[in-house]
Amino acid sequence: MSLDFKGWKDLMPKRTMAEKVLGQALKYLGKDTDKNAKYVLKAVDHIASGEKQEMVLQWFHHWMRENGPGRQFLHRVVQNTHPRVRERYVARMVASMFFRDPDAPRRAEEKFGIQPPPTMLISPSMRCNYRCEGCYAGSYERKDDMDPEVFDRVLTEAEEMGINFITILGGEPFVYPHLLEVLEKHPKSFYQIYTNASLIDEKTAERLVELGNVAPQISINGTRGFTDAVRGKGSFDNCVAAMDRLYEAGCPFGFSSLVTRKNMDAICSDEWVDFLIEKGALYGWYFLFMPVGSDPDMELMPTPEQRDQMRRFQSYVREEKPLLLVDFWNDGVLSGGCIAGGRLYFHINHCGEVEPCIFCHFAKDNIHDKPLVETLNSPFFQGIRAEQPFCYNTLRPCPMIDHPQTMWRIIQEHGAKPTHEGAETMFTELAPRMKEYARGVQQVMDHAWESEGYKDWAARWMHHCGLSPENIERRRREFEENRQEQFPEPSRKTGESGQG
Repeated sequence: MSLDFKGWKDLMPKRTMAEKVLGQALKYLGKDTDKNAKYVLKAVDHIASGEKQEMVLQWFHHWMRENGPGRQFLHRVVQNTHPRVRERYVARMVASMFFRDPDAPRRAEEKFGIQPPPTMLISPSMRCNYRCEGCYAGSYERKDDMDPEVFDRVLTEAEEMGINFITILGGEPFVYPHLLEVLEKHPKSFYQIYTNASLIDEKTAERLVELGNVAPQISINGTRGFTDAVRGKGSFDNCVAAMDRLYEAGCPFGFSSLVTRKNMDAICSDEWVDFLIEKGALYGWYFLFMPVGSDPDMELMPTPEQRDQMRRFQSYVREEKPLLLVDFWNDGVLSGGCIAGGRLYFHINHCGEVEPCIFCHFAKDNIHDKPLVETLNSPFFQGIRAEQPFCYNTLRPCPMIDHPQTMWRIIQEHGAKPTHEGAETMFTELAPRMKEYARGVQQVMDHAWESEGYKDWAARWMHHCGLSPENIERRRREFEENRQEQFPEPSRKTGESGQG
């Protein structure tokens, strides 16, 4: 490996440069783990700039320490993935999520009137080949799919705005017959596809490697008993078989787990994570059960204490295991709070309705009626962004479950309409129980914020997340006032402290 990174900063835009440097570094990795680590660290050191990226760099060096999980992870990347994929997918993902051009938001705002989010979620089809208990996907037909021309246009508009990290959902995305055909037209972006894995055969795995910029996220909710109970007999085996095919082909993949009150202990265990590492998963997402839909079962929602269990387990995995684990809620500390409303992401459903969040099924705009940039700059989305962060303690980021009437108020103020029947149930029928849940989360997570150092580094990090300094200060005052009401300081009068 004799690549020279000198001079690249002067030859290309910062984001392109970051992708190029990382891509070349990852493409030519060899079998020497320590040598690989030094080479990648050199590349990352070269592209980091500004205080935010310096904070990322500090964590990255710790993670890549000698005998640390980062070096093992890098070894697994070399073992598990084709060089084309390392160059096109892994490098782009790292550059996009951690080393974005700090000047890009300003330039985009000058051009589009908005700072585009780094990520877009889109569901071109809601159909699925499974019939999971309680799921609504079985009611959709092929005629309900998004036209491939519309899918292609939206990806083009997103790329023009600088959005290159695209997540594909459904339904089951691989049911959509035009999926890979459309993605092939957009080689400069990279894609996550959330899938039940049942349609990933050897030919599909090889095709994904040929594209080089696609990574499936296999939905698996724990061991065979937990996964089959939700998705049907044989679904666990389908997931494992797909993992084997992807591993053999050299295609990177992750996993996605719905965490409930029932499977929490099984999923938050060494045995489960070690199994996924053995199968070849490089990273994964934990999503706690959300009571969305017309008839949700609140008893499946993890308790506040279990949510804290997820937080602690996630921290343990990052410190000890060669697998990157992301917790959609507890990682609010990394995103600076809620990411919805086009701040860091948004969702377009199969009908073209633009929703602020994958769990918030309300919309004001449709991509059939106006360009994507206009939907992101709508009063509805602006109203959501204007109040972020919703809490100074970013372990409580969500305006739906942590501050349960906040999103409902914004929805009503802007006249957003539900995108399916029963979308408002969480905010209406379940409102008392959601308020009780939020109080429990507040007690648990405020204690963690105060006692485990979050209030130092997470508060500092928040100022680098594109949030309004005035909003951050306002939320800080609210948080401190609330804490004083909950835990008033002992009286300083002589004798009342027991020491006078």
